[in-house]
Amino acid sequence: MRRSLLLALVLPALTGCGVIRSGDAKATDAARAEATKAGVRLDSQRPRTADEVGYAASALDGVEVLRVTGTATHDGDGVELIVRTTGSAPEPGLDPQAVTVRRCFAVRVSPRTEWGEEARDVDCPDGPPLRFAPPPEPPQVPFEAVSSKLPRVPKGGRVDEVEVRRALASLDMDPSITTQVKTEGGRVGVLLSPPPDGYSPTDCVLAVVAPGDTNVWTPSRIHRMPGEGGCSAGNALHPLPPPH
Repeated sequence: MRRSLLLALVLPALTGCGVIRSGDAKATDAARAEATKAGVRLDSQRPRTADEVGYAASALDGVEVLRVTGTATHDGDGVELIVRTTGSAPEPGLDPQAVTVRRCFAVRVSPRTEWGEEARDVDCPDGPPLRFAPPPEPPQVPFEAVSSKLPRVPKGGRVDEVEVRRALASLDMDPSITTQVKTEGGRVGVLLSPPPDGYSPTDCVLAVVAPGDTNVWTPSRIHRMPGEGGCSAGNALHPLPPPH
């Protein structure tokens, strides 16, 4: 009984002096850790607009986006988000009760940001969490349509590049999709590729039209990486060896 009374008198004093951290401080640490974790999950070398980063952050569990500054991750200082997260921790004492807080932190998303950089405490802006429209879906190459539209030339026949180009034009693909057509040795190689981002594998489709053989395929992921040369009409005519 005396020990319990003594602890009840001493604990508030130790907490007030900072010897024992309060539940509020520990809960704030937990909220800060959640914001820092969000920054790690948003880190990417792929260039993104501020709206794309905001949308990705708002989709994370327990994260509210209250402000976005900057235009793109790779412009200037990148994109800074003010996010609100929640943290909980027990209050020290004989009968500890859980303390839950909601706090705001600044998180910077930029290729120059240090990995795992701790979120910075900031005041919460006024207003509700921001809403973001999902980014537009990247254009897709209609693989099955390409396979069905390209001409089939019988063995001993002659491949007509004009006919191949006409078949590709009939697909009415997104104008941002790159189309390359190359004729060599009586065969026509084709590349169809949406705009790459310079970091991820390119989503390209290759085809070759030859007498007795029309083939459509997607190169391996390794060959589609930037600088590997797998997404080219030349690779359609002379496929790279399989990756080891």
